[in-house]
Amino acid sequence: MVRFFGTGLLLGAVLVAFAAAVLGALPHALLPEVVRDVLFGLAAVPVLLRECGLLRFPVPQNARLVPEDVQHLRQWGALQFGFEMGTGMRTYSPSALPHLTLVAIVFIVPFPAAFALAAGFALGRLAMPLLSNAWSDDGAWSAVWARSERVARPMLALTCVGTLGAAMLGW
Repeated sequence: MVRFFGTGLLLGAVLVAFAAAVLGALPHALLPEVVRDVLFGLAAVPVLLRECGLLRFPVPQNARLVPEDVQHLRQWGALQFGFEMGTGMRTYSPSALPHLTLVAIVFIVPFPAAFALAAGFALGRLAMPLLSNAWSDDGAWSAVWARSERVARPMLALTCVGTLGAAMLGW
């Protein structure tokens, strides 16, 4: 089941990355690099502040739960659910980092690199259910995450923004 879910995540994320990269071809062709960098920076600063807990604003999300028929459809249900989560059609979004990644694909990331970002998103999105399921069935994972979120969320944000910033600067 995990293979199908992960494959669906990757396919969904690649589809979204492709669409964003195609859309991003227009600003890449029409705007000078410095303007695109500034636009990305204008998005990155509030996202970083939000993830560090210094700013509060909602992020767009399609907050839908796991459908019951996923368990009944086995592999195809897991593939479909993974695809929907990879595209953002069915997911909670506690973080603004996936949204920032889309902004990066549109404004600063070269077309081929969009697919690396898609794979990274899918891998990161897959990590949470894998870790949660491997931990225990008693809800202890949620307690562990709740205790570490105050440190983990800013670390993830700094890593994401730093990596995208380094890519923007051509490092």
